[in-house]
Order: sequence, then C-alpha cells, then structure tokens
Amino acid sequence: MRRQDLLQVTLSCLSQLGPRGTTGREICRQAGVSHGLLRHYFANPQNLLLETYEDVCNQFIARFRGVLAQPHSDPWQALDTFFENLFSEEWASPELLGAWLAFCSLVRSNPEFAEKNAEFHAALHELLSDAMARLPAAQDSMPIKDAVPIMRAAAYGLWLDFCLSPEHFSREGAVTLCQQTLRRLFPLSPVG
Repeated sequence: MRRQDLLQVTLSCLSQLGPRGTTGREICRQAGVSHGLLRHYFANPQNLLLETYEDVCNQFIARFRGVLAQPHSDPWQALDTFFENLFSEEWASPELLGAWLAFCSLVRSNPEFAEKNAEFHAALHELLSDAMARLPAAQDSMPIKDAVPIMRAAAYGLWLDFCLSPEHFSREGAVTLCQQTLRRLFPLSPVG
C-alpha cells in the first residue's frame, strides 16, 4: 500500500468516524495494513491526519488554480467553471463533507491545523481575487477586497447546504445561485 492510499483511507475514516474515531489502529484496520507501515510513512496518527488535510487542501487549490487559469474569451466563464467544479460529484460528496467537518473541528483545536487552514484560505482568496479582477464591472461594483469574502462565504454556504441536504436543491441550482451572486457583486455597466 502506498502513502497516498493511506491518506485516502484516512479521509474515508474521518468522514465515517470523525477525528476521535479515526485512530491509527482504525486506519490500519480499514487499510488492511500493519501499524509498522503506518509508522513507516507518518510520524504518528496526528501527523497522518494533518497530512490528509494538507493533501485535500493542496488538491483543491491545484485543481481550481488550473480551472481559473484556463484561457477563456469570457472572464465570467472561468468563475462559472469554478462553481461547476465546486459542485461536481468529486468535490461535493458525502465523503468529502464528512471529512471536511472533521477537519473543521481539528482547525478549532489544533494550531497546526489552524495554520494550514489559514494558508488554504489565503491561497483561495488570491485565486478568487485574481479571477474577479478580470471581470468587467460597473463603476459602482463592490471592491474586490470586499467581494471575495462575500463570494467565498456564499459559495461555501451553498456547498455545505447542498452536501448536507442535496434534496433541498440541485447541483445546477447551487451553481446558478453562485453565478447570480457573483453578477450581483459585479453588475455590468448599462449599455448606451
């Protein structure tokens, strides 16, 4: 079993059992490996949890950096694609939601998780700032420094709501609400 496989099993354990139930013994049991293999790759189970969080954050930023860096003739399309990816089955899944909620509790109680969380949000803020700065907007549009946290909060809230109760509205509906929020923050200048 590879290191990356153990990270994936840990993500699954976090989703099912939360941070307290995700012990080194349980990870090894679900992975079908010995404790020695776990110690070969990771200093301790806490380190494994942190590296799992880092891996998810790094994958998210890399994926969305790629999405937002794609050449688009319409600058709105980059952010629309970002929203579509955010609500894809890959990123808006029950497993990722469960793990993310576990990570949130660890961020609140562990300084190493809090530091990684701050790095993740700074990188996401930078990505969204760069993408939003390319949007054509009216003179009275909200400043980027204010619009980014509002858009991030709206997208995160909709993501959380969708993942917790997908029967509440569809993926397409969640994407549409994100798109509409963005266009309210950056209204186009009236023509003529």
